[in-house]
Amino acid sequence: CETTIQSDTYGHRDLELGLLPVRSPLLRESLLVSLPPLNDMLKFGGSRHPTFRCEPGFAPLIFPKEYFYTRWMYGRIRDCWDRPICSVPAGQIEVMEREIRTGHPWFQDTTNTLTGRKMKAMNLGSYNYLGFAQRSGKCTDEVLESLERYGVGTTGTRTGAGNTDLHDQLDKTIAAFVGKEDAITFSMGYATNSTSIPGLIGKGGLIISDQLNHASIIMGCRSSGAKIKTFLHNDPQDLEKVLRQSIVEGQPRTHRPWKKILIVVEGIYSMEGEICPLPEIIAIKKKYKAYLYVDEAHSIGALGNHARGVCDYWDVDPSDVDILMGTFTKSFGAVGGYIASSREVISYLRQTSFGNLYSTSMSAPCAQMIISAFDVITGRDGTDDGARRIAALRDNSNYFRNRLREEGFRILGSPDSPIIPLLLYHPAKIALFSRECLKAQIAVVVVGFPATTLLASRARFCLSSDHTRESLEEAIQCISRIGDKLMLKYGDLPDVKQGQKAVKARTFGML
Repeated sequence: CETTIQSDTYGHRDLELGLLPVRSPLLRESLLVSLPPLNDMLKFGGSRHPTFRCEPGFAPLIFPKEYFYTRWMYGRIRDCWDRPICSVPAGQIEVMEREIRTGHPWFQDTTNTLTGRKMKAMNLGSYNYLGFAQRSGKCTDEVLESLERYGVGTTGTRTGAGNTDLHDQLDKTIAAFVGKEDAITFSMGYATNSTSIPGLIGKGGLIISDQLNHASIIMGCRSSGAKIKTFLHNDPQDLEKVLRQSIVEGQPRTHRPWKKILIVVEGIYSMEGEICPLPEIIAIKKKYKAYLYVDEAHSIGALGNHARGVCDYWDVDPSDVDILMGTFTKSFGAVGGYIASSREVISYLRQTSFGNLYSTSMSAPCAQMIISAFDVITGRDGTDDGARRIAALRDNSNYFRNRLREEGFRILGSPDSPIIPLLLYHPAKIALFSRECLKAQIAVVVVGFPATTLLASRARFCLSSDHTRESLEEAIQCISRIGDKLMLKYGDLPDVKQGQKAVKARTFGML
């Protein structure tokens, strides 16, 4: 098993973790694969567990192998997820205490008893980048006014009776904000990608996708019917290699030229905290006459001096990106997503995107929340509150990232990114880290296999402008003590350079 780190956008280098961090997880996974079937065989006499049995003549709906990790991994540590909160997801939250059977491996055991007690915790897990998830203020007041006027739900599609003047205003607002001619908004961020990409490309087309793109992009690409190829994460050189080879080979079997080629990347990768090298990608797409689709779910509102996303961050012309996609669930404290492009493309999507044709439109108060947030960000509210939030998010993110590195943790991600992954490596430390943090009144998100590779388990911190420097330093001290206790201080990546990073952990032989 060889573990490598791909770093520095333009090059690669190896990173040895040592025998213990590599062999210990592999041994643990080997035992997990072999012992559960033996347990079932001894307990039920070679027959299946009752959950996976079915009536004679029927095919089983649930197969044991399909739910292996749900039964034997998630079932044992599921107290680390789905924790109910009873407050707004601001810098400080209230977590409801619950009694849960954590040692039980069966996913059917949904025992989850609330004790009635609440715990205050620092929120390092929510996407509340600009702090708009709040109880009061300009945005909240205007949302309440729209609630009285429009009600909660639209009860219709945008092509039917579910379109309001707020939806039209939101389309124009987002188009102007990102520098495009027109935009279309959706009621769900995931559906924005999964239902719109099939409207942009189909059979005979080629999609070249970053190998770490979000699941919604993967779903949209697979639903399109186009040929899909991937390139190494954040590696423009590999992108050009795949693109050039694909043009030479043409379509499978016929070798005819592709009808169109679409490159799909993200502004900030949600699990890596890395910013895409947009100028290099734009140069490649222009060179080979391909189209470029950029998912800005995490970068819109969070990157750039004016919070206009990855184009603002790199100071590139938005017209060089053919399609800009983003969501309102992070920086804007609402729901839904958008696609911005030329008037012709948006007009076409209004008639072809399943998300626009068949999904109920966004709630009007949510649309108002987004419009109000834009007013604050752009300064149209007559204050400098938006500029303060943007600067605070950037300062908090860089301070937190640098301090964790100083404490000896191994941190992924790019400077200025509000997403800060801390590598845990060993899968057994996922639950330990989460539980210890909750005891210290810190709410965090932990991630492991199969969402990551086996040796790339991590904690993912999300920073907010709502955090104070004092609260961040207090959290760092607590996390440092937990790191000492769990032996998580592996040291920083070798030869870490200041500036744009593209760091990725891969494990060969256990994919």
